[in-house]
Amino acid sequence: MSLSDSLYKEVILEHYQNPRFRGKLEPADLYEHGVNPLCGDELELTINLEGEKISEVRVNGKGCSISQASGSMMAESIRGKTVSEAGRILSRFKEMLLEDKDPKFEENLEELESMESVKKIPARIKCAVLPWNTLERALSKIRK
Repeated sequence: MSLSDSLYKEVILEHYQNPRFRGKLEPADLYEHGVNPLCGDELELTINLEGEKISEVRVNGKGCSISQASGSMMAESIRGKTVSEAGRILSRFKEMLLEDKDPKFEENLEELESMESVKKIPARIKCAVLPWNTLERALSKIRK
């Protein structure tokens, strides 16, 4: 981890208080709804595509600061990327939290590493992963 824990907390709080790409796209090429029934986190993900590129993404939801910040970071990290690039970011993020792997994020994605601090509170890992699981289901619809 290249950032201190206090800086990680600041990044998470900043994304929670000022979420990026908040709202809902209508019409949307992809729609997926995610819920964490254990803590009540809820998320709607809408995506528009231009060919293989994610041209627009919006996240709307309610829940704890971790789930909402993670959704904001996810949207920011995948907008403008191809579907396959978004899939690789998604995989590295989940491997970081669930398999304790070094994500090797590029400098422009370094903020995602702030979620690594969530591993210190295992019950909150599901909160951080909710937006990414929702994205995974949305992207799987393209591959079908």
